[in-house]
Amino acid sequence: MNIILFDGAERENLLPLTFTRPVAALRIGILTIKEKWELSLKTSVSFLTQNYLRKKFPFKTEKRNYLINGSVFPNKSLICEIKKLEAGELLIKNNKPIAACIKDFRVETINFEHFDDFKLIQSESDFSQIKFPWDIFSLNGQEIENDFKLITKGRKSQKLSPAVSTNQAENIFLEAGAKVEFATLIPDNGYIYIGKDAEIMAGSIVKGSFALCEHSVLKIAAKIYGPTTVGPYSKVGGEVNNCVIQGYSNKGHDGFLGNSVIGEWCNLGADTNNSNLKNNYAEVKLWNYTKKGFIKSGLQFCGLIMGDHSKCGINTMFNTGTVVGVSANIFGSGFPRNFIPSFSWGGASGFTTYKLPKVFETAKLVMQRRNIESDETEQAILKEIFKQTEEFRTQY
Repeated sequence: MNIILFDGAERENLLPLTFTRPVAALRIGILTIKEKWELSLKTSVSFLTQNYLRKKFPFKTEKRNYLINGSVFPNKSLICEIKKLEAGELLIKNNKPIAACIKDFRVETINFEHFDDFKLIQSESDFSQIKFPWDIFSLNGQEIENDFKLITKGRKSQKLSPAVSTNQAENIFLEAGAKVEFATLIPDNGYIYIGKDAEIMAGSIVKGSFALCEHSVLKIAAKIYGPTTVGPYSKVGGEVNNCVIQGYSNKGHDGFLGNSVIGEWCNLGADTNNSNLKNNYAEVKLWNYTKKGFIKSGLQFCGLIMGDHSKCGINTMFNTGTVVGVSANIFGSGFPRNFIPSFSWGGASGFTTYKLPKVFETAKLVMQRRNIESDETEQAILKEIFKQTEEFRTQY
């Protein structure tokens, strides 16, 4: 099967996280959505995404292609339905496209808004799907469990140090090179996964479910409430509750982060705090790029959504339900607005535009620290996002 994960209508509602990646490149649980499909189907998959992202995230076609909505998570029932599809058939659920079988090379011309081009098949499967950024932390516990079972099936964990306090060692899995000493791990009937060469430092207390991906570090005396995921090559300290950090990002010091999603290449300065509950306990509203305004989340607890390459300085305070775009730089006292456009520079006292030459300079330095080059492809993506988000910076 040649599998291509396409960006559906959900992509716009998942901005700013999907400005810099296809929907299926988002991490939830332990794995990205792409990795979930690859492990479930035992094959490599590619992306059908926005034109400006295709050089970094190319797609591969064959004579027979299965296109799957990248916001959907695999399960046995859904996979069975997809495998039964014949060429020209479209699997739908609640009148939304889920998967299609296409027998030619014209994959990029497919328009799933015109169902007349397909024979429709109604899906009977119950599956999970992300439609808004807050779905990522809301569904994270379920996905840590699913990914834990998928990854560890038939495998044996590295031995847990006797210096680690736990009451449920069978629900903890350590990959090769993982290091945990003088910490407390409490799966609490959930699961704790420690990736390859990851480290939990002394004095840390982790209440599951929790995933610490490869080469990431929990710093001394971190306090983690699950379900929380720390993506690869990240450093986290302080207090964290029900968050997903996509990867390559740091929250290295004390401060509270709750009910939040943080992109890649982000840095939260020392003693950064976010509110995840309004003082009047009211439903939280968040900025939505499709509506170009604030929409109801249906949640009482909702914190910070931060796009890739954004940074905040020491003692930054974020209001409940703040959305920060790509490559924003936030600093100063007081609470900044709860929608901060991409390429913004400033804080509560006001913003100016973070100019591209400075953006590229910072990105290069930050990525070099992880031995990754900020090349022309990365810069072209940021240039295009800068252009697409210009209208939101006119309100300064």
